[in-house]
Amino acid sequence: MEEISLGKSGLRVRRPAFGALPLQRLDRKGAVALLHAALDGGINFFDTARAYSDSESKVGEAFSGMRKRVFIATKTRGDDRAVIEAELALSLAALKTDYLDLYQLHNVKDVPRPGDGTERWETLSELKRKGVIRAAGLTSHCLETAVAAAQSGLYDTVQFPFSLLATEAEEELTRICLRENVGFIAMKALAGGLIGNIPAACAYLHSFSNVVPIWGLQAEAELAQFLSLAAAPPVMGEAMRRAVQAERDALGGRFCRGCGYCLPCPQDIYLPFIARMDRLLRRSPWRQYAEADWVEKMRAAKNCIHCGDCASRCPYGLKTDELVAANVADYENFMREQGLPNLL
Repeated sequence: MEEISLGKSGLRVRRPAFGALPLQRLDRKGAVALLHAALDGGINFFDTARAYSDSESKVGEAFSGMRKRVFIATKTRGDDRAVIEAELALSLAALKTDYLDLYQLHNVKDVPRPGDGTERWETLSELKRKGVIRAAGLTSHCLETAVAAAQSGLYDTVQFPFSLLATEAEEELTRICLRENVGFIAMKALAGGLIGNIPAACAYLHSFSNVVPIWGLQAEAELAQFLSLAAAPPVMGEAMRRAVQAERDALGGRFCRGCGYCLPCPQDIYLPFIARMDRLLRRSPWRQYAEADWVEKMRAAKNCIHCGDCASRCPYGLKTDELVAANVADYENFMREQGLPNLL
């Protein structure tokens, strides 16, 4: 299995890597078994987050007593020193470790910098000096933020949605990271589950020498497929390029990155989440989306007046109002399948 360096972090990890968000959908025994199978298969980089409910504790249980064999990354949504340090203590306890290989600011809208008043960067820097974390990074759905972070010289890694549906501007981000010696971690490597041609997805991502994709895995059969492709990586030849283009032609208009450029909505519709609800239902614990607050958000989405404001601001040219309508219909169908009819 190929090993690459995560930029200047000093971490040499294998690719593919394991995205632990879907572990929330598994019971503890199944999650631990899947994580053990991944490690036995050669995967050694596991990415989770404090926000992923019990994902951290499942990773911690799986790798208790074998910490030196794995690289563990997690994330904090803390927006000041106190919250970051409090969340870090919870993460370390859940992960059964006294250090993290990579600690990331989770889904930031701006780039924390020295002296900006939040002490986010200062806190990460101090944690690195103390050896509590080995590397510091950030994750974002906003391309401008990811580019600014890569160019800032302040962070070891950047994590950003990146798949075969990437635009030229998103591909340029990988080149910026390479030039700046910043590790690039590809989240949503299957576009949140949209992409069905797994060999094409792998071939595309592995054509970038500095990209580490984290595949969100929730079944042994999925893991087996990715391990098989890692053992014999598909090549980006002419036939594979045609396959990649076919996926782009079919799916490019459906992939909402959740960047939020479409906001504000004059009808107060929760656009960046509702436009990708079909994937959230199938890759995250779905019951949270049947609770009253989410039902109200989905009901409000029916108030769309198709004014076109959101589409005019989308940097990816998506017809956001059409995505919202399709996802509301999918939501209703999904809930009916779960025995919860007429929520909306």
